[in-house]
Amino acid sequence: MKIALYAGTYVKDKDGAVRSMYQLVASFLEAGHEVMVWSPDISSSEERHEKVIAMPSVPIPLYPDYKLGFFSASTETQLDDFGPDIVQISTPDIIGNRFLKYARNRGLPVVSMYHTDFPSYLDYYRLGFAKNYVWKYLRKFYNACDVLFAPTREMKTRLESKGIDNVDVWGRGIDRTLFNPERRSDTLRNSWGAGEKTVIAYAGRFVWYKDIRIVMEVYDSFNRSSLANDVLFVMIGSGPEEDELREKMPDAVFPGYLVGTDLPEAYASSDLFLFPSTTEAFGNVVLEGFSSGLPAVVSNVGGCQELVRQSDGGFIAEAGDHEQFFDFCTQLIHDKGLYRKKRHNGLVLAERMSWPVINGALIEKYEDIIRRKVKEGT
Repeated sequence: MKIALYAGTYVKDKDGAVRSMYQLVASFLEAGHEVMVWSPDISSSEERHEKVIAMPSVPIPLYPDYKLGFFSASTETQLDDFGPDIVQISTPDIIGNRFLKYARNRGLPVVSMYHTDFPSYLDYYRLGFAKNYVWKYLRKFYNACDVLFAPTREMKTRLESKGIDNVDVWGRGIDRTLFNPERRSDTLRNSWGAGEKTVIAYAGRFVWYKDIRIVMEVYDSFNRSSLANDVLFVMIGSGPEEDELREKMPDAVFPGYLVGTDLPEAYASSDLFLFPSTTEAFGNVVLEGFSSGLPAVVSNVGGCQELVRQSDGGFIAEAGDHEQFFDFCTQLIHDKGLYRKKRHNGLVLAERMSWPVINGALIEKYEDIIRRKVKEGT
């Protein structure tokens, strides 16, 4: 099977969506399939087994860490020379639309992945008025695909409620050799000044649509509580709002944007995971936290809640209610038996969600989609 994959960004460890794509590509290659990736945003120095083609690009306004690329006549020639059996589109942007048209013109099956819940970002940029237009575009785009893979059943239901057909589920897995409690490091905790404190971790971009205001408010609540000297916030990541976070959270630790083994070591060296984002399609960071031994406190809006419901590995708080987030964190700190139970439950779920199992099932679905398409054409 030859898979042509388009992704808006293909930089290893840039975010959870890209980590998922890398794992999927690795599974394709291990199963003996061929993969060619097109992206305007790639790692240039990385050793690869798949062929990756960099596309011309410009930075995206309001989101300069990501790039907008351009589909050209050479792209079409490259696709023809590769001769894919199926086209996978991970970003429904202008280039993604060109890949979709290419597949349709060639009679090829095309699938898309709902990695990012873009419409939920609009309110944070005061563009809520554009939601209906965005959903109209996405509905047309995804309904032109053979299958759209959503990361959770909750998201599948939501997409179907927006009039999108042919939605299936591709869950996300976890690399247990990378993310596990054995990476806990006293040396790292000492460098943070944690000592015997409970370390509350956040991991993700420092942007408003991740609901980082709730993190700041929970921080303030702890500072006003009897636990003020017993907790330490560790803010893993980077982003445009970092200066404000540092100003409002002067006692927190900011280790920066972590990659390789530094990220799982930081998870495992923490004690619980606070992630109030309401804009997640799945919530890879929550699964990474579970796999590292961290109970999680998440929002009741977005994809993270499904992981917590499946596992009972933490608590689900009312979106935007910082007091409830604070209360759930304090319960986990005070009740050691409850903490151990939630921690164990999260680890059990992570153990079940290995990438070989998750991606093996997806590869079988791809092969079935190709067979159906061939039968339709005969």
